[in-house]
Amino acid sequence: MAYAGTATLTISELREFASFTPCEQRYIRRSLDVGLGRQDAFKLWARDDAEVASIRKQYVAYQDLKVLRAMRPDDIGFEDLEAFMGKLVRTAAFDLAQEKLGSFSAFRFLYERLLGAWIRPWLPGAFCGAAALPQIRPDRRKMLLHSISEAAATAPGWSEREPSFYPEFIEKEAA
Repeated sequence: MAYAGTATLTISELREFASFTPCEQRYIRRSLDVGLGRQDAFKLWARDDAEVASIRKQYVAYQDLKVLRAMRPDDIGFEDLEAFMGKLVRTAAFDLAQEKLGSFSAFRFLYERLLGAWIRPWLPGAFCGAAALPQIRPDRRKMLLHSISEAAATAPGWSEREPSFYPEFIEKEAA
């Protein structure tokens, strides 16, 4: 019976990923390759010089992921909040400024996989903080902030279940 529950949750993750735009799907897969060190993102994802530069900047921005993974929130009091949220908001702002993620759902999907289930309570604050920064164009700011539901922003609790579906690069011929 546990297998049926896990399969159902995996299917819901697959459906959620399928609901994202092709641009969001591509950016999530590329970001997982960069953030988790799964594959050479330059070789797989760079179609031109602009994407090479973007991936290079992403590798630099994602250096904070290693630190964030070590700073588990349950170990953080108010005195350490600035260091943790500062790094998380800065990394989130980088991703949102790329203009490839258009919703809180896509952002959450990516960050649950980059950092793990423990990050869920921190994502609404990081997303809203990053989306409200002046580095994000005003029309994008509005669109991003409207994408987070009241339920997501005020959730009384979060699942501790780790994601099971991690989308990967698929060759056109195989697809």
